Amino acid sequence: MPLAPLIGHSQLRRQLADAVAANRLPQVLLLTGPQGVGKQRLALWLAQRVLCAAPLASGEPCGSCGPCAKVLNLAHPDVHWFVPIPRPKPGEADKQMDEVAETLEGVMADRRANPLWTAPDGMSGHGIASARLLQRQASLTAAEGSWRVFIVGRADRLVTQESSPEAANALLKLLEEPPPRSLFVLTAAEPGLVLPTIRSRAVPVRASRLSDTEVRAFFAQLGSAVATGAAVASARGSIGALLGATDETRAKARGAAREFLSAVADGPATAMERALRQGPWAARGDFTALLDALADALAADARRAVAGERRVSSGDPAAVLAGVERVMTARERAQGNINPQLLLAVLADELATLGVA
Repeated sequence: MPLAPLIGHSQLRRQLADAVAANRLPQVLLLTGPQGVGKQRLALWLAQRVLCAAPLASGEPCGSCGPCAKVLNLAHPDVHWFVPIPRPKPGEADKQMDEVAETLEGVMADRRANPLWTAPDGMSGHGIASARLLQRQASLTAAEGSWRVFIVGRADRLVTQESSPEAANALLKLLEEPPPRSLFVLTAAEPGLVLPTIRSRAVPVRASRLSDTEVRAFFAQLGSAVATGAAVASARGSIGALLGATDETRAKARGAAREFLSAVADGPATAMERALRQGPWAARGDFTALLDALADALAADARRAVAGERRVSSGDPAAVLAGVERVMTARERAQGNINPQLLLAVLADELATLGVA
């Protein structure tokens, strides 16, 4: 089954298509925008446009040539789509890379069968093995002699330098000096969620929310009855939000994030009490989901501060963004054998010191 249709982002698509036609498309893009508005699907559209054998006069890919058909069926040998996956088993680097490649192919097979995907679980990420596989694939010659496209979904979960300096530095050098005729598209909800060392090597591109009409049109093309008027309004321009409307885990995580920020604002005693209520080892996926929701909430709050809109925290934008980095550091540490209660207590103290809550 081919990919679900791309809806919306007409102006951004024209700008990207014009850049391709003029041969001035940056090789490393950081595509940001609200969760669920189709950033990864837009990245696949861009891969299709770059590889299309006969683009239309409008700049859109033709959709019918061989390269277009392969991209739409997630079968093009020169399009590599990295998504967060569980950490591979400990072992030799080559075996871990092979396991990552096999896992990713399984994900792509699932998406060929069901092209509507939802957010990854809290424990999935882009680990060292994924970074090494990306570097290995980038060193190879294009199978069909054209461009190679590397899409990294949820780039906020990319490996940090603390995990493996050698692999992380090699990844940074790859993004700083990408091979000729290679395109890297990283996606994330907010720029501030991505490591500064990676963010500084990419050209930012922002995808906006969809209109309610576009959300309804998406589900209408699929013959789905999900998009009722009330549901579309509550989705606020996010197809992903509508698909995940029944996802209790994410809703629970957002509530836990709000509760945690409120506890930090109430003072050290309340914050410590909240940290001690966190399960010490069980439900680790719930804990990382909490940290993801917390990072999302703070990043969105920083944007609201700049726009002069109503906010959930009291810190200035710079402090809030610094808080996001503290949260992402805690998330990386949460993948190891560190007690979540201790991590949350330290994080609460750091956010309070920054004046975030």
